[in-house]
Amino acid sequence: MKIHCKFVVIVICFGVLLLLYFLVGNAADEPPLKEVANDNSFPPSSGLGKIVSVKLGKKPRLSRISQNQPRPNRREGKVTHRGGFVNAKLRQKNEAGRPVSGSALSEDWMHLAVVACGSRLDETLTLIKSALLFSVKKIKFHIFTEEALASPFQKGLSKWPRHVSSRFQYSVYPITFSVGNAEEWKKLFKPCAAQRLFLPVILKDVDSLLYVDTDVLFLRPLDDIWSFLKEFNSTQLAAMAPEHEIPKIGWYSRFARHPFYGVTGVNSGVMLMNLTRIRSTLFKNNMISTGLSWEDLLHPLYQKYRNHITWGDQDLLNIIFHFNPECLYTFPCQWNYRPDHCMYGSNCKGAEEEGVAILHGNRGAYHDDKQPAFKAVYDAIHDYPFDDNIFQSLFYPLQTKFLDTVNTLCGRIPQVFLKQVEKTMKTLYEQKVIVRVKRPHK
Repeated sequence: MKIHCKFVVIVICFGVLLLLYFLVGNAADEPPLKEVANDNSFPPSSGLGKIVSVKLGKKPRLSRISQNQPRPNRREGKVTHRGGFVNAKLRQKNEAGRPVSGSALSEDWMHLAVVACGSRLDETLTLIKSALLFSVKKIKFHIFTEEALASPFQKGLSKWPRHVSSRFQYSVYPITFSVGNAEEWKKLFKPCAAQRLFLPVILKDVDSLLYVDTDVLFLRPLDDIWSFLKEFNSTQLAAMAPEHEIPKIGWYSRFARHPFYGVTGVNSGVMLMNLTRIRSTLFKNNMISTGLSWEDLLHPLYQKYRNHITWGDQDLLNIIFHFNPECLYTFPCQWNYRPDHCMYGSNCKGAEEEGVAILHGNRGAYHDDKQPAFKAVYDAIHDYPFDDNIFQSLFYPLQTKFLDTVNTLCGRIPQVFLKQVEKTMKTLYEQKVIVRVKRPHK
């Protein structure tokens, strides 16, 4: 009887130990609740700050701004629901919705500026989309536009899914010129294009910036051109690509009636700038013997050459860097690839070897049938839905569209356009999809 009782006690103890082991093991396997919340959920106020709600038969209207959103500074562009400008100064609140934590504020953000007036809304949203598709680090977009386009930009950017909106912030600014006659500046070339000249003056809190025209598309990460900033020497403060590779067929080398940079001039459609250096530099010129600051230089330079410039603000930049060549870093043609690089025969060796990094569809190349290769790339990015498989819904349709362009001058070498897109998507796929399993210990 004693032996039977001892056996029962041993079995009970053993069962209790098994039960404790099972409970402790399960608890150890479960992640902390805090980690689950960080990965899979957001506080109620962190949804899209301005959501466009669409109802059948009714016009879209904006929802109320979250109570947690900071109030606008009365001295800056006012936040409104009727097409007014969002805050010109970047806040600790992501304009796309997510609050920016202290750690996020310390991250190394990239800054991209664009000036969009007239009918450039859709083109600009496609540009921003291309930057977000391939880039690694987060981006702050600085959008300069007319009052009528402020609300449409806000609506367009707020429609993108959360996993995209969490990777960028944006601010919308009015078109302003700190010196001279605003109407003259607006009509200098294309509507509002001269605004780019005033970015160092307006964005005083931004150290470095990439400016691009609205008709630009990124075919590899913005991070890669951003890295050129580290290659600047002690005097360089901006970077652009040459206007042409061959002087005999270049515009500036044949027709310019004003000074220009180098042998063929530079194209300002893609311009990387160290704004801090620009603001602190005195620029040599042919008007006075002493140097002038960037802001003090712009209007006198325009007054002197106004009857001799054809391409507006780009000509003024060429004049500035003609007298200050030590200030400019030039990057290869594949970082600003235009129809001129292929319509007269292929003359951008860098694009042939590495593929196009940034596509610049100037002169309306994306919107007519004169350059079907350029239009094929634009349409593929414009039509791509963010949540779809990028290979199936972007790259494969793009390959198919290029079959119809192989008989054109720019489409006859499709790898120039496709090489970087394919390479970048493979890299992203490896980073985000492929799970690397650790080797088992021997």
